[in-house]
Amino acid sequence: MQPPPTPTVLAVIPARGGSKGVPAKNLAEVGGIPLVARAVRAALGAPEVTDVVVTTDDAAIAEAARTTAADLRAAHRLHCVERPAAIAGDTATSEAAVLHALDVYESERAKRVDVVLLVQCTSPFVSREDIDGVARAVAHEDADTAVTVAPFHGFVWRDGHAVEESTYGVNHDKSVRPRRQDRPQDYLETGAAYAMDAAGFRTHRHRFFGHTALVPTDPARVLEIDDPHDLARARALAPLLDPSPLPSLADVDAVVLDFDGTQTDDRVMVDSEGRETVAVHRGDGLGIAALRKAGIPLLILSTEQNPVVAARARKLQIPVLHGIDRKDEALKRWCDEHSIAPDRVLYVGNDVNDLPCFSLAGWPVAVASAHDSVRAAARAVTTTPGGYGAIREIAAWLLGPTLTNTPAVPTK
Repeated sequence: MQPPPTPTVLAVIPARGGSKGVPAKNLAEVGGIPLVARAVRAALGAPEVTDVVVTTDDAAIAEAARTTAADLRAAHRLHCVERPAAIAGDTATSEAAVLHALDVYESERAKRVDVVLLVQCTSPFVSREDIDGVARAVAHEDADTAVTVAPFHGFVWRDGHAVEESTYGVNHDKSVRPRRQDRPQDYLETGAAYAMDAAGFRTHRHRFFGHTALVPTDPARVLEIDDPHDLARARALAPLLDPSPLPSLADVDAVVLDFDGTQTDDRVMVDSEGRETVAVHRGDGLGIAALRKAGIPLLILSTEQNPVVAARARKLQIPVLHGIDRKDEALKRWCDEHSIAPDRVLYVGNDVNDLPCFSLAGWPVAVASAHDSVRAAARAVTTTPGGYGAIREIAAWLLGPTLTNTPAVPTK
């Protein structure tokens, strides 16, 4: 039975040039990156997203978006659509911009979109996980629409004026003060990312219809920039909230992998005769094969002297050094033998015996399930645990989400 076709997911980023609250708002920098570029980075980094459209009436915004995509080696996935003046004014709706961008994209690409996303530049801390969450809800989980929300526990009040009692509680009876744990969970719409079934969106012409899935996000990341004070807050928070930068192929000349806990989930199965087996992830094998095909030197480096490590390396067709007491010394020798600068090495580890290699490699990377001390020492951390596709995720950082769109680099 053939698997269902992969849905086409289009992320649309409205970014007009005019703004009364903050002049040239979408080009304002947070964490040294223009707001439009931050949205483009998050959308291009979301594995569920097929392509990204920036709809704008401003040439400088379009150029900033194109530069960002080029830096991420994803220029082929970024499209800039000129936004007509009729839908670029202060009263224009985001829905109108998304519908226009959807029409232009489908016409130019001769491709039908299954799910269309609205990603807002004004939410500087929107993450690829937020975008993936709303996309998945509609593409794979039978929702018609989806929105990012944050858990909310505040008591909301309103000044009624026209009603008999001028002030009243919106989500509570003001005569009752229940404990937080006794109240129903409320959610605050973040304004960051929305997803809609494309056909339904064309019919309803609104971002909410049918069943709407709520995709929770971190409340600490919820901030919308509407005025200069919001922008100042975002700039103050950026050092705390921005993720570590991810490496690209331009940053890396070789990839060295620990085995246990990175290519496995760190568990070992032992049979009655003492034979050990482990579980690996097919996605990791696919990622390693793509890296090898791209001409990137690879090595498995393990302290374990175990036949399963050597067998896996043979299967992957990459060299292995195992039964190593000092992994950092072995890594340094291997780099010298292959004329590779250690600061151009991406090293993937998960436990304290990887820390000496972290000090040597230019790109120490921890898997999501790594020990806290290893995560703290890493320059980047995967969102996927070891043994569940973490190496595939790293390969996508370097080669793009499809693992196919980067020219091969020569083997040193």
